[in-house]
Amino acid sequence: MLLDRSEAWREALRKKYKNKDRVSLERVIMPEVAPSVRVLHQEVEVNCGLSMEAAQKEAIRCMDCANPTCISGCPVGINIPKFVKEVEKGDFIEASATLKDKSALPAVCGRVCPQEKQCEANCFYTLKMKKPAVAIGYLERFAADYARDHADQITLPSIKKNGHKVAAVGSGPASLSFAGDMIKRGYEVTVFEALHEIGGVLKYGIPEFRLPNDIVEHEIDNLRKLGVRFETNFVVGRTASFDDLREQGFEAFFVGSGAGLPRFMNIPGENLNGVFSANEYLTRVNLMGAYQDNSETPVLRGKRVAIIGGGNTAMDSVRTAKRLGAEKAMIVYRRSMEEIPARVEEVNHAIEEGVEFMCLHNPVAYFGDENGRVKSMKLQVMELGEADESGRRKPIPIEGKFEVIDIDLVIVSVGVSPNPLIPSCLPSIRTSKWGTVIVGEDNMQSDVKEVFAGGDIVRGGATVILAMGDGRKAAESMDTYLQK
Repeated sequence: MLLDRSEAWREALRKKYKNKDRVSLERVIMPEVAPSVRVLHQEVEVNCGLSMEAAQKEAIRCMDCANPTCISGCPVGINIPKFVKEVEKGDFIEASATLKDKSALPAVCGRVCPQEKQCEANCFYTLKMKKPAVAIGYLERFAADYARDHADQITLPSIKKNGHKVAAVGSGPASLSFAGDMIKRGYEVTVFEALHEIGGVLKYGIPEFRLPNDIVEHEIDNLRKLGVRFETNFVVGRTASFDDLREQGFEAFFVGSGAGLPRFMNIPGENLNGVFSANEYLTRVNLMGAYQDNSETPVLRGKRVAIIGGGNTAMDSVRTAKRLGAEKAMIVYRRSMEEIPARVEEVNHAIEEGVEFMCLHNPVAYFGDENGRVKSMKLQVMELGEADESGRRKPIPIEGKFEVIDIDLVIVSVGVSPNPLIPSCLPSIRTSKWGTVIVGEDNMQSDVKEVFAGGDIVRGGATVILAMGDGRKAAESMDTYLQK
C-alpha cells in the first residue's frame, strides 16, 4: 500500500532534506497559557496551538516512511504521512481534507486523543530511534484549525443519494463518526439526541479548557452542511420506539448512546450532600454552565475537594474544581503515580495547576456534619502487589493502616455503565453482565440484525478516537448489510 507516496510532490519533499537533517530537529513544544492565568478561567484553552512556521518545521521531521507504522496506531486509519507532508508543503487545506477523509472530528481528535499511546507510539522515531515521535496530534489540530479559519476555501463533496434512511441514537463521537461516513455513502442520516445539545461526551464530559465548545460546534456544523439531520430532546425508547422509527422509514440503526450511568463504591457516607459523581459534576459545569455567575444550574464549590480515581475524567474534575475556587484539590488514587491511566499531558497540567496527588490511598467511608454535608473521609493505605489483568500492579490494603482527612466536596470518578434504556427497548438484544451491548468485533452488528452499536455502550468507557473507530466500522458494515 503506497498511500500516494510515489506522487512527484512527495518524492520531491523527501529529497529536499537528508534524513540525518530531519532526525536532528527537536520536536516542537506546544505553547500553553500560564498555569496562574488559566486556573482562573474555565473557558480558557490551555494549549495554544502551533504557528504555521512551527507546524511546517515539525512536519519536516517526518521521514515519509515506506512502511508507515504510525497508521496502524490510528483507530480511524488516517493517512498520517500524507497529511503531515501536505503540512510540510504548505497545503494546509489539502492536509485537512486528508484528515476528513477518515475522521469526522479532526479538530477534536487533535486536542483530546491519546496520540502518545496510538499513532505516535507507533512512529518510527519511537519504535526505532527511541526519540520523541513526530507531533502528529499537534499537526492534526493545526491543519483542522487552519481549515476552520479558512472555510471559504473548502468545497463540499458532491454526494449522490442512494434512497436509504438510517438513524443514529446519541450524538457523541461514535455516532458523529458513523453519521459522517454514512452521509458520504449517500444515506439519509438522522441523529437522535436525548439532551438539548449535540455532542454527547464532547460537550458534557470534557471541559472547555481542554476542548472548547465552539470547536465541537464547528465539527457538527460540517456534518450539517453535508446533510446530516439532528433531533434534540428526543429519547429513543420514550419519545419514539424503534418500531415507530421503522414505520417512519428508518431501515437500520446505530446505537452510540454512551455510558452515562455513574458507578459508586458503595461505601458508608456516599449519600451525604457534597458527594457527586464525576458525570453529574462535569455535566453541570460543562453543559449547563454552572461555573457562570448568572447560571440557573447550581453546583457546590468546595474549598477542600477530593476526586476519587486516576483517569482522564478524574483529571478533568480536579482541574475544574481548581477553577471553581478550591484551595486544596486532590486526586485520591489507589495505585501509584506510575499506574495512573490518565494522559501524561493531563497529569502534568494538573500538577502545574497545583493539584495534589494522594496515591496508594482508597476511601472506605465518608463522614458528615450536623447538616448532612460531607466533612471528612477515611482512607485505607495501600501497597502494590503483582500485576493484574490490566497489566498494572494490583493495589493491596495494608492491614490496620488508615488516615482521616478533612474535605468538603467529593467527586467519584471510578467508572461508568451504559444506560439500560436501549437494551430494555430491544429485549432480544444481547448484553454483557456489565450492561454493555454485545456486537460482532469485526462488524459492530448486534443480534438484532438491523441494529449496530459502538463506543461506550459497547466498550463501557473508552477514548473518543476508539468510539470514532467503532462508528466508522459500523458504517462500513451497515452499508454492506443494507446493500445486500
